[in-house]
Amino acid sequence: MVRKLLAIVLSVAASGMVLFAADRIYTNPKPEAYLKRLFPAAVAFSPLTGTPLHFEAYGADPTKDPNAPLLGYAFWTTDLVPNEHGYHGPIHILIGMDLQGIIKGVFVDYHSEPYGYFSVEPRAFANQFTNKSILDPFRVGQDVDAVSRASLSIASATRAIRDSSRAMARAFLSPDAVKR
Repeated sequence: MVRKLLAIVLSVAASGMVLFAADRIYTNPKPEAYLKRLFPAAVAFSPLTGTPLHFEAYGADPTKDPNAPLLGYAFWTTDLVPNEHGYHGPIHILIGMDLQGIIKGVFVDYHSEPYGYFSVEPRAFANQFTNKSILDPFRVGQDVDAVSRASLSIASATRAIRDSSRAMARAFLSPDAVKR
């Protein structure tokens, strides 16, 4: 009887862990190189934390300087818009955004798109979002380059970048600070 009860308790505990793990889409556990490229002037980064989940980029080490200037935020699109999927699944994109709502950079870290190698994977795709304001329209074929035969992937990645950036801005930025 005790063994049966222990087996049930362990089973319930294990299923809770699986549900917790399934809450978050897997992302790169060591994005430090991307973070440094998004914010080259940053001296320190916070761990991935908060609601919504994000990293904070600092101009000085906040453990040594309580007044360390906050330079901006980095976040995964899959944490903010987990239901946004391309043709074949989520496209894992890390975004850096400053305190005025300007995207500092974008890195497509992982995807399983069949045409991803010529649509969302090339640096040219990600580079077109650098210095784009969250107030821009983000319309494929207008202010975002379209790619023939990969319209679902491009449209999904663009929506993920737009929607997650705007969600972060609503959560952390003053509307008066956001620039076009």
